[in-house]
Parts: sequence; C-alpha cells; structure tokens
Amino acid sequence: MISSDFAKRGAADLLIGREYDLDQIRGLLSTGATGGALLLSGDPGVGKTAVMDAVAQAALEEGAQVLRVAGVEFESSCSYSGLNQVLFPFQETVEELEAPFRDALRVALGFQSGSAPERLMVSNAVLVLLRKIAAGNPLLLIVDDLPWIDRASAAVLGFVARRSASIRVSFLAACRTGTQSLHDCGILPEYWLRPLNAQAATRLVDETYPNLVPSARQRLLSAACGNPLALLELPSALPAGRDMPLDAASSAVPLSQRLEAVFGSRITDLPAPSQRLVLLAALEGVGDLGVLQAASRQADEGYDLDDLAPAERDHLVHIDEQARRLRFRHPLIRSTVIANSTSSERRAVHSVLAQVLVDQPERQAWHLGEATLEPDEHVATLLEKAAHITLRRGDAVGGMRTLIRSADLTPCATARSRRLAEAAYVGAESTGSLTSAQKLIDDARNTAEASQGSLHAAAATAVLILNGDGDVDTAHRLLVGAIDTGTHAYDANNKTLVDALHTLALVCFFGARTALWEPYYQALGKLAPQAPLMLSALGKTFSDPARTGAAASRELDELVAELTDVTDPVHITRTGTAALYLDRLGDIREAAWRVVRMGRDGGPARRYLSGLIHLCLDDYLTGNWDEAAQLADEGLKLCETHSYRAFAWYFQYVQAILKAARGQATEAEATAEQIIRWAMPRGANCAAHYGHHAAAVARLGRGDFAGAYDHANTISPAGSLAPHVPHALWVTFDLVEAAVRTNRREEAARHVYAMREANVADVSSRHALLTDACDAMATTDDEAALNLFTQALAIPGADRWPFDFARVQLAYGERLRRARATTESRGPLSTALSTFEYLKARPWAERAEAELRAAGASKPRQGTPKAHTLTPQELEIARLAATGLTNKQIGERLFLSHRTIGAHLYQIYPKLGITSRSMLRDALEP
Repeated sequence: MISSDFAKRGAADLLIGREYDLDQIRGLLSTGATGGALLLSGDPGVGKTAVMDAVAQAALEEGAQVLRVAGVEFESSCSYSGLNQVLFPFQETVEELEAPFRDALRVALGFQSGSAPERLMVSNAVLVLLRKIAAGNPLLLIVDDLPWIDRASAAVLGFVARRSASIRVSFLAACRTGTQSLHDCGILPEYWLRPLNAQAATRLVDETYPNLVPSARQRLLSAACGNPLALLELPSALPAGRDMPLDAASSAVPLSQRLEAVFGSRITDLPAPSQRLVLLAALEGVGDLGVLQAASRQADEGYDLDDLAPAERDHLVHIDEQARRLRFRHPLIRSTVIANSTSSERRAVHSVLAQVLVDQPERQAWHLGEATLEPDEHVATLLEKAAHITLRRGDAVGGMRTLIRSADLTPCATARSRRLAEAAYVGAESTGSLTSAQKLIDDARNTAEASQGSLHAAAATAVLILNGDGDVDTAHRLLVGAIDTGTHAYDANNKTLVDALHTLALVCFFGARTALWEPYYQALGKLAPQAPLMLSALGKTFSDPARTGAAASRELDELVAELTDVTDPVHITRTGTAALYLDRLGDIREAAWRVVRMGRDGGPARRYLSGLIHLCLDDYLTGNWDEAAQLADEGLKLCETHSYRAFAWYFQYVQAILKAARGQATEAEATAEQIIRWAMPRGANCAAHYGHHAAAVARLGRGDFAGAYDHANTISPAGSLAPHVPHALWVTFDLVEAAVRTNRREEAARHVYAMREANVADVSSRHALLTDACDAMATTDDEAALNLFTQALAIPGADRWPFDFARVQLAYGERLRRARATTESRGPLSTALSTFEYLKARPWAERAEAELRAAGASKPRQGTPKAHTLTPQELEIARLAATGLTNKQIGERLFLSHRTIGAHLYQIYPKLGITSRSMLRDALEP
C-alpha cells in the first residue's frame, strides 16, 4: 500500500485552499463577544469536519470554550439524545438553574421523571444554561451531521441558534447538501463549502503523495473533482508506484461509493477484535468510552478498548481523552462499518448494548428492539414505556415512532392494535402526521376487531374523518360508541377517556346541533369523582354560550389563573377554546403566543394551529386586523403542509370577514361560499355559520341589507338564539341592523327579546354593548333609543372592541341626526369615522363620512390631534407609553395589570388614528 503521512500533520496544515472559506466562516460566526449562527453545507468528503476542526481550534486558541455534538442515525430516534451529548458534562451547572428551568432540563434529558416539559421551556432553559456557561468565556457550539440530530434536540438547538448572538454563543452546524435540516425552516444562514479549486487540489496531492506516478496523479485529480477526502484516501488503496485505473465502469461509480470501498478495505484489514469494537462504537452512536468499555467486557468474545489501537493508528477513529469520547474521523467511515457488518453481528452488538444501558430506558429499549427479530411482549412493553417517557418529555414524533416499533414486536393482536391506535392518536392530535396516522389506524383495524372500540383509535379516526371526506355524524357515532362500550368505568383520572371527550366536544362544535351534545353531557355526568374543570367549562362555553356561557365565568377564571405556571400546549389551547365565546381570548393571549412560538420552533403542529386560531380571532375582535391577516395566512399554509383541511376554514373565515369589513366584498363572499360548500356535505354546520357571518358582513358593506339578513337569519332565525349554535352570539347586531333596514322591525324586536331573555349581556362587555345597541335600533321611540345608545357606549370595557364600538357610534350618530340633534351627532360620527379609517373599514368609513356631511361637518383634517377622544385614564396611559415605559411599568404606576394596559392601548390606537406605539408622541401633541 502507498503510505500516507497526512495524519501526522495538524488539521490546519491539511486545510490547503481553505483560507478564504475560514475567513468567511469566522466572520459570519463572529466568534468572540457577539456570537452568531451558521449552517455549513457541502458534499460528502468536501471537508466540512476539517473546517469545523480548524474553527474550533482557532476558537480555543482565542480563549473560547468549545462544545461539540454529532448527529447519529440510530440516535435520531431517541428524544433529546443530541442535547444530552451537549449538556451531559454540565450536570452540576444544570442544578444551579432556577427550579422551573432546572426541572424542565432534568426531565427532558432523562435525569429525573416528571410531566412533559413544554418545548419552549426546555429551549429557554438551554438558553439560560448556555448563557451561564458562556459567562466566563465565549462559547462555540458545533453540531456535526445536523440531519441525524433527533427532532426534539434539533428544535431546541434551532431556538438557541436564532438567539445565539444575545448570549455570546457561536453556533456552527454541518450537513450534506440537499439533506433535511434546520435550514429548511429558514432558521440558519447557509455557507456552501465548495470543492477545492484545481490549484489547491494539485498542491494537496503533491504534498501528500509526492511519489505518485504522473499518470496516476492526473487520474486522481480528474476523478476526485476537488473533493479533499477523495484526494487523500483514493491513493491509499493502490500499491506503491502503481497507476490508477479509471475505466468507464469505475468512473460511473459515485465518488461516495468509491470512498466507502476504500474505507471498507481498511476496516476488513483490521484485526477481528478491532472490527468488533468499531462496530460497537458505530451502533452505540454517542461514543461514550464508559459504555464501550462496559459493553466490551459484557461481550463473550473477550475484547477491550485496547483493541481500538489499530483503528486509531489507521486514523479511522479518534479518541478524545479529555471528553472520554470516541469520534469517527468521517461519517462515511461509520456508515461503512455498519454496511460491512452482517445482521447477526449487528443484533449481537445491540443486545450487548441493551444489557449495559439499564439506566437509560429509552436507549435500552431501542437497542433491544433492534436486537429482536420475532415478536416479544417483554421488549414491546419496554418500548411502550420508553415511548411514554419520550411523550412526557414533549417529543410527540419520537413517541409515535417508538410506539410503532413496540407494536411491530407485539405478539398479541389486541395489544398490537392498541399500540398502533395510540401511535395514530399521537400522529393525528399532535405531530400533524395525518397520512401516517391513517395508515396506522388501518393497520390497527386489520390487526384486531377490538380496535373498533379503542378510545385512542376512535379519537384518532374522528380527527382523520373531519380532515378527510367523512362527515361529522360518522365521527360522532364512532366516538360515542367507543366511550359507551369502553372499560374505563368513567374514571375522571383516565387521560385517554378525557382526551376522547375533548375530541367529542370538538366534533359536537363542528356539528352545532343539540342532539350531538347530549352524549357529551351524559358522559360528564357519569365521570367520577367529578368532571375535570376543563371539560365542565367547555360544556358551557363551547356548546351553547348564549345560554350557559356566563355561568362558566368562575370556572374559566380558575383555568386562566393556572396559565401562569402551565407549560403544556394542549392545556393552553384547550383553555383558549373555553375562553373563545366569552370574549376572553385576551386573557390567554400571552400563553397562545408561547404555543405559536413553540410551533414555529418545531413544536406540535395541531397545537400551533389552535394558538394561531385564537390569536386571529382575538385580533379581529380587538382591531389588530393587519396581524390577524398575517396569522391567517400562516395558519392556512400550516393546514396545507400538514393536511389539516378541517381547520382551514377558521383562517379562511378570518380572511373573508376582514375583506368584507374593508370593502373587498366580492372576494369575501367567494371565500365565504368556499367555506359553506366544504361544510354542508359534511354536516359541519358551525363552519357554514362562520361562512354565512362573513357573507353577511360583506352584504352589509355593500348596502345589500336584504342579502345580509338572509345570511344572518340562516345562522340563527330572527326571534330566537338557535340552541347549540355558538356563532349565533356573533351575528346579533348584523341580524338586527339588517332587519331594521329592511322594515322587519317586528323580527328585530323579537330578536332583542330573545337576547334579553338569555341574558346575553352577561357574557361580556361586547355583548352588553351589542344588546343595548340592538334594543336601541329596534326601538321606534327616539328618546328611548338615544338613551339605550348612550347606555351602551358607557358600558365599562365596551371600547375594547373597536369595530363593534364604532358601528354602535355610527348607528347612534345616524339616529341623533334623524332625531334632528344634528350638532350632537357630529361627535360620535367623527369618532366612528376615525376608527373605521384606522381599521381601513372603507364601507363604514364612507357611511360615517356621508352622515357627517349631512350633519353639516366636513371630514376631520388629516393630522388633527384626536386626544380629546380618549378617556382620562386612556390619556394618562397614552402619555406614559409615549415616554417609552413598558406596559408593566405603566401598570405599576397606575396599579393596573400589564394585560389591562395592553387592552387599553388596543383601544387608544384607533381613537388616535395611529398603528403603533412609536406614533403616540406625535399623536398627543396639541
């Protein structure tokens, strides 16, 4: 063999032709005081690892700390295994963190048991920990083979990468060109490492193999195409002085395969004990020398770590004595080791590793699973337990995969069906893997008839039915049947039963019919010792809020109060669902944003959608319409990506109603019709109601009051609040206005009576405003009507709903002018116009402007100060905010909560005709 001396030289010496790349990479990383993040991509063997070695060495020489983690294909199925590699040396530092961060990290990393930490909590804990580690010296975090980092760790590391500059951490990750990575999510800027140019490639060959014959040298340069690994390794397979063959057959073989062949020959030349040890290291994945030592002693062959010496001398592996880790010099070496082994050899190694990793149940279970060929209930049970550990850590994808492997090794058909059904439920309800979930459900059904009554199978199938071509009634029958025939004994502590009832509530909401909700109420009555607070609240606020919503206010208070300490995205979004029709989405807004940010960082897609929905609807009600439109676009893209067709209509509704309010009536009605066409064949009446609401607003904007009446009347017939039709609450004002303007005063009066009888005004300040306003419009007596309008506009908190409040002001101004109180009408009309202009609600702005002209007033001059429209408290808040104080600081001065300050600012902006905090100072100037 031709001898090679490249391994005797330092890494920096080998980086011929990389001077420019290193300067660029270090500049982009800003290693030192500021930090930064970068993804290094390139073809296999192009030198990514060598470049990262050089960057790491330079950082060490400058006094920085260097942490390194390598992605491993096998370990990619073990949640937080990558993070464990990074943080394992800092267990003592973890203990110094504040309790919430410390506990979240310890659970995520498997150091202690506990409930699943929220991904955002783990991410922030890692951020705090790394900031603490980097407090003394800057920190460089290097991630090799990013695509093989487990999904949970990748999400956390992506979170850290985006914020690396703020904590003096530089983040450098590497992946092969075209592979799946964090870069696909737009998280990291990318630097593409190209092959060496001809001059650098020639220099590398000349310095490494000075005795290579000229013809072989030229063929090597041609075959390697500037790939440094190929330039260094291909000649090592040749006898000294021999020419390099390059016939048509060999040139057609991909370079990576030719390199694997070279590595394969070097591996097979190793002594047998060395070959067994490198296979052990390749399958162990982490490179933990302690685990490798214990496993080598456990094996029957009788070898130990000393047998690694030949592989180390041949530079196939590198031993880091300080970190007690083994690292393969190139990922192709590891893959070649595994590819060259037999299945029986791999199973034997997995079996030995399982015996050693008794204190790491997830990894032990996975190795047992890989070592087992035939169904084995003991191994399947261990894998199921490992899956639940993974789920408790917040890694739904990892948990789903482990449950599937558990099912594969389950001998009993009923148990296999149950495990497949649970995996399907996780896929449908959390990960967004609807296609996989459908296949799992089909497999479960084919495995055992018993799966027909499984709660997990029923809940997963219900979600799939809603998102597919099925209908609400089918999903409802399936769920009710599973709940009624199950063996759960209506135990309120049975999480599977509680999850199934939550899914049933969603199905009932979609159907919006009284008959659908009756089994839900019956099941709640049977739960012992009592129904969970969340299910009880949903049964009142999400089902028939016009009649029972106000009665759930105290329950909702308790749920909202818990959100400060709650990290579970499921709990947060379910609380948001309970808050929706009581107009209290603002109370969960901060928590909803946490869920959305978690989703953007790779968290559960289904919960991400719910967080977006709640923020969109709150934005619509509170006048933050531009953000609502942006989040609706984001939600629709997410629905398309994950095939959540059943939830797309929420975002289409937001788009439609915003367009309707802003005068894009044709587009709004087209979207509304699209929602209705999707909903009606499926029995999704609630979705159809949302579509009709958007269409009604579009018709009102057009001045087509008869058309608006028809749409609103379809949701809830005039004179009654349709039972178990939640959206009937949202169209009261539209229906009454349309009825009055089409001379249906009797119908309008009956509807007001139904609102008063149901005590709709008790639901929220918005509904109190609209109830009095509807009464005022339906009343023929001018004096009584004007008193009701005045009463409506004076309701505390009513101005928190700018579009509704301005519409009432407009109706009040119109009534004043028609009652010949022309001068008095100008105030409410002018204020309404200001709000409509801020919202870009063009049809209503035109109406207000026309009324003002009729009242003898011109449109307010642009730029005229509008501070006089603020209440004394609003004016004080605006002045403090204009000085740069935060909401919390303002709240401390005025003895109010920061949420209350935020709510007031939402109302202040439209009154002043501005769109941001930075505009306050100018708007308040006299």
